[in-house]
Formats: sequence, C-alpha cells, structure tokens
Amino acid sequence: MRAWEFVTEHRMVWRRNPRTGKVTLNWRCESGPRANRTVPQVKDCSAAPDIAQAQRMKKTRSRTKVRQARKNRRTKRVNHKSKLIRFLNR
Repeated sequence: MRAWEFVTEHRMVWRRNPRTGKVTLNWRCESGPRANRTVPQVKDCSAAPDIAQAQRMKKTRSRTKVRQARKNRRTKRVNHKSKLIRFLNR
C-alpha cells in the first residue's frame, strides 16, 4: 500500500507554475475550506481563507472568465509542460 492511500485530506499532484513555467510537486486539498485547491504545502490546506482576496477574485473571474477559458484551453493543448503534467497526474 502507498502512503497516499491512507491520507484523505490531501494528495500529491504535479503542477506548472504559471509565472515561471516550472513543473513542481504540490498538494491538492481534498476537504475543508480549500477543497480542490492546489497549494504548495500541506499546512496551507487548513489555513483560514482570505475573504477580501476571495471577493476580488469573484469580480475578476466574472469579468474575464471567457478570455481565461480560451487561454487555458490553448495552453493545455499546445504547451508541452502542460501535456507532461496531464500524463504525470494520471
């Protein structure tokens, strides 16, 4: 048995840093206030959420969701690091 089979609060995933483009190992929170969020350290899964930042992101997301979706779709199709991450996280 593997260690990740016992821990259900978070699991390891590969992720591409959008700023630097480097592929690093991160954690995906499985439960709690940050469920389904990818964080660099396990302790960040239980950290209190920043309410002001969440409200700002809601506004930004509502304004730019179509453009973000287009760019995201193209990146996942074209970028070789994104393709590698898809393969690693299977």
